[in-house]
Amino acid sequence: MLKSILKIAVAVFAISNVSIAKTEDQKSSLKAVKVEVRNTGSGFQLYRDGKPYFIKGAGGSKYLSRLAAYGGNSIRTWSTDNAAAVLDSAQKYGLTVLMGLPAAAERHGFNYDDPVAVKKQFDRIKSEVMKYKDHPALLGWGIGNELNLSYKNPKVWDAVNDIAKMIHEVDPNHPASTVLAGINKSEIDYIKAKATAIDFLCINTYGGLAELPQRVAELGWTGPYIVTEWGPTGHWEGLSTKWKAPVEETSSEKAAVYKSRYSYSVEKDREKCLGSYVFLWGQKQERTPTWYGLFTDKGEESEVVDVMQYLWKGTYPENKAPHIYAFQLDGKKANLNVYLKAGKTYPANVLAIDPDNDQLNYYWELLPEATKVGEGGDHEDKPAPVTFNYKQEGKGKISFSSPQKEGAYRLFVYVRDGKNKVATANIPFFVGQESERE
Repeated sequence: MLKSILKIAVAVFAISNVSIAKTEDQKSSLKAVKVEVRNTGSGFQLYRDGKPYFIKGAGGSKYLSRLAAYGGNSIRTWSTDNAAAVLDSAQKYGLTVLMGLPAAAERHGFNYDDPVAVKKQFDRIKSEVMKYKDHPALLGWGIGNELNLSYKNPKVWDAVNDIAKMIHEVDPNHPASTVLAGINKSEIDYIKAKATAIDFLCINTYGGLAELPQRVAELGWTGPYIVTEWGPTGHWEGLSTKWKAPVEETSSEKAAVYKSRYSYSVEKDREKCLGSYVFLWGQKQERTPTWYGLFTDKGEESEVVDVMQYLWKGTYPENKAPHIYAFQLDGKKANLNVYLKAGKTYPANVLAIDPDNDQLNYYWELLPEATKVGEGGDHEDKPAPVTFNYKQEGKGKISFSSPQKEGAYRLFVYVRDGKNKVATANIPFFVGQESERE
C-alpha cells in the first residue's frame, strides 16, 4: 500500500513539474512584435511588424470575436487587471491591445508631491510592464487615464515622463503615451516641456471630436496622436433640463453623430492621427445604463455597432438594428422639460422602424435619476428600477401612472428586433411643480 502511495506521489510530482515547465516554456516562447511611430515626411504613421498599422479600435475587452468580425483591430484597457487573459484573448482574434498602466489620478487622492508614493507607484508600474512587455498582442502603453482631470499639480507630468523613459529602457518594442481628458493649452505646454519621452499623445473627446484636428494644431501639438475615447455627446456638454438632468441622444441619433464626427476627424487627419478607440465596446452605468455602451447588459447591439462596422469595414451588417424616429412623453420630447403630476396617467409613444422588417418588441423601464455619480468614468451603480403600472395602447404606445414621490426620473424604452439588435431612448421627467424647479 505504501509503495502504491509513493508511486502516485512521484507521478503527481512529475506531472506538476511538466506543467510548470510548460508554463515557463510558454512564457519564454512569447515574442514581442515591434511597434513604432515613424515620421514619413508627410506625416506620422504607426508601424507594427514593419507594416503600416492604423488603429480601428474599441475601448473594453468584451465581445472580441464580434470586434474582429466587424473590422476592428485593437482594444484599449484602462489598467492591467486580468491583463494576461485580455492579451491572450486579443491574440486569439487577431487583435492588439493598448494596455493601460495604473497611474493614480490626483482627483482620487494621490499626492504627486510625495516622493515615496511616486516611487512606489513607479516600481509597481515597472513590474507590470515587465510582466507583459513580450506578449505578441501588445501594441503600446497608456500611462494613466485622464490624469489632467480636476488636477492642480503639474508634477504628475514628471512622473509620467519617468515612467515613459523606464518603458523605453526595458521595452524597446512598444511606444508609450499618456491619456488626456480633452486638451487645452496649459496641458499641451506642460507635456511638451515635461513629458518629452512619450511617443504620441492620447486624447479622450466626445462632442468635440469633429473639431479635434483643428484644435490639436491650434494648441501647438505637432506630433502624432490617438483618439483613445470618443462616442456620443457627453453628459457634461449637451442639453440639460431645468433640474440639471442631462439629455441623452437616442441610439439612432448617436449612430448619426458617430458616423459624422469620425468622418470629419479621425479619417481626415491621417497625417497626425494614428487611429482611434470608440467608447464603449460593452455596457456600463454612467449617468444612465445606455449612454456610452454600444451594447446592452444582455449583449444586444445598437445601431452604433452597425455604423462602426461600416466605418471599419465599408459594409453594413445584413441584419441592422431598429431605428428610432421619435420618442415623446406627454406629447413632449426629451429636451422640453417634462413635468408630471404625482400619480396621474400620461401617454408615452416611440416611433421606430426595422430596416429588415423584423417584428419589433418594446420594453419599458422607469428609473430614478442617478444621484451617486462619478467623474471621468468613475464607477456608478445603476439606480434601482421603480415599479410602475402601464397599459399598452398600441405599437410603441403606452399610458402609465407617474410615481407618487416627487423627484427626477427617466422613462426608458428598448426596441428589440428579436435578433440581438436594439434601439434605445429615454426621457428625463420631474414629478412636481415646474415653478418649484426654476
